[in-house]
Amino acid sequence: MLRHAHAAQGDLKTLASLAELALATCPTLERRGESVGQGNAFGLAARAWNLELLPALTKRCGDLPYPVAVGALAGVSGISADDVATAYLHNFAANLISAAVRLVPLGQTAGLAVLEGLEPVLQAVIHSTRDATLDDVGGFCFRADIASARHETQHTRLFRS
Repeated sequence: MLRHAHAAQGDLKTLASLAELALATCPTLERRGESVGQGNAFGLAARAWNLELLPALTKRCGDLPYPVAVGALAGVSGISADDVATAYLHNFAANLISAAVRLVPLGQTAGLAVLEGLEPVLQAVIHSTRDATLDDVGGFCFRADIASARHETQHTRLFRS
């Protein structure tokens, strides 16, 4: 989604269609809320660059899925697709590792070692997504989807998803 939003080069019709598809692929309310929460927050933070794209996209489609927001802004800002994909995936991995550092006996140094160990995996994902089509979007993660559905109904949670 991020790469396709990047390639749209600010075309609001295409971006709105991608946003709709991104939201449709969220298997649970929890996952949708996470993507929209991050996307809308990113859109607000990006106002500092005085680009009208994200406010216009938000006005057109309402909620802004995170990968579409990031890809769209990077595309119109001239940031390369590989660079934004690298930053996006690195941030995703770092957030998961940060949660692990807080929840298990894993120190920050060990967390950084985990992140360094993931670099080949992240680079493989970046490489494999270069030519991905929208038909390649999706997943087959029934257990993660079921866990997400269960998680959203728990009374006490340490993290949103």
